[in-house]
Amino acid sequence: MSTPRAHDAGESDDSDVNGVDDAVRALLLLMPRMAGRIKKTPVPEALQSFSLAPRHLSLLSYLLFDGPMTVNELAAQLQVAPTTVSLLVGDLNRQGILERREDEADRRRRIIGIAAGQQPAIAAWLAPGASAWRRALAPLTPDQRQVFVDTLLAYEAAVSDEEPG
Repeated sequence: MSTPRAHDAGESDDSDVNGVDDAVRALLLLMPRMAGRIKKTPVPEALQSFSLAPRHLSLLSYLLFDGPMTVNELAAQLQVAPTTVSLLVGDLNRQGILERREDEADRRRRIIGIAAGQQPAIAAWLAPGASAWRRALAPLTPDQRQVFVDTLLAYEAAVSDEEPG
């Protein structure tokens, strides 16, 4: 694991290391606050009995925003193995949160979607986060938004590279 480097106030560096360190410091202070606020987002009453976890949020988000899809499509979006998605889908299907139906084009395939009765509660649960991201991203240009998303993806990859295991 790398550690933050301290710099003397008079130290000159053409690569703007001090600026990067200032940004790192700001983000190290910001990220725990953001994570704490996200964790405090209340699960709607209609969903509280289902023991939903953060791993369910991404799956439900894809289905809410992109509509029904196959297990393999979900696995590709979530960047996990299809067996992992199958387990999540099976659990959520048993609880009545998701529905499986035959694909009209290929009856061997199953299409996964949010159960109609659960759609409003799931949309309400995800709406505050989506609204906050829209407000934060709206002032940016499309290129700036892409840099922001790419930066978060690069951070995720870097953190994954540093995790023991």
